[in-house]
Amino acid sequence: MSISRLAALLLGLVLIAAGCSGGDGGRPRDLVVGSASDGDSKVLAALYVSALRSYGFPSHAETAADPMAKLDAGAFTVVPGYTGRVLRQLQPGASELSDKQVYQAMNAALPEGVAAGDYATAAEDKPTLIVTPATSAAWGGSDLSLLLRHCAGLAVGVVTGRGVPTSVGSCRLPAPREFPDDATMFAALRAGQVTAAWASSADPGIPPDLMALADGSKNSLIQAENVVPLYRRNALSTRQLLAVNEIAGVLDTAALADLRRRVAAGADPQVVADAWLGEHPLGR
Repeated sequence: MSISRLAALLLGLVLIAAGCSGGDGGRPRDLVVGSASDGDSKVLAALYVSALRSYGFPSHAETAADPMAKLDAGAFTVVPGYTGRVLRQLQPGASELSDKQVYQAMNAALPEGVAAGDYATAAEDKPTLIVTPATSAAWGGSDLSLLLRHCAGLAVGVVTGRGVPTSVGSCRLPAPREFPDDATMFAALRAGQVTAAWASSADPGIPPDLMALADGSKNSLIQAENVVPLYRRNALSTRQLLAVNEIAGVLDTAALADLRRRVAAGADPQVVADAWLGEHPLGR
């Protein structure tokens, strides 16, 4: 073989190796999973980092004031969120309610360079009305649809700053009474000062002696908020996307609430996520 042909062959092998490495110096590219700075957002990001690492892909989490902007700019590769919140950020006033409708509308509204992975049908954190067992018994159950028969005279509590619906189905809710924190609001609920209080599905602070009204009717009454990963289009390999999507099959609302409870108590989000995924391995 001539020297020129040998040199060309060696150059080709070097270029192939560089293209397959996906990073600098022959090392795989470190994927960045972005989040906001609150504990809930951080633990979701940690879950996707853990999922990617479990498939052998180097990954780490970073926080930003606007993770979606970082994703759109290409600084983040994956950003987890909730379907309804992402939809309202992109399309304020969107009226879709069911998980499938919200996901489809969110997908249609995403920027050109951003795509959505599989959403977790069993993991949500949407606004939820909490009542006492006495109210549930008087209403004849714990389904949210029962509220429509008792719309007149409702008094509803909310923690200051928490965004909640202004109506539930045909029931136009009165302006909520604001409270400084969950403990004060739930105490007012027990005392009968309000009929119901707003929390969210995966809120780890809902007291066990109170009841959440389930939005279990065939037609949803409150907009869905399912966990969903967003990612840079064409930035993930097939196996990387598979790792991200597998979270949808193992995460549920009870687990999400427990993860948030541990992080709120001071645990490191990545340690919490790694431990949980160790108990719920992907690809099984």
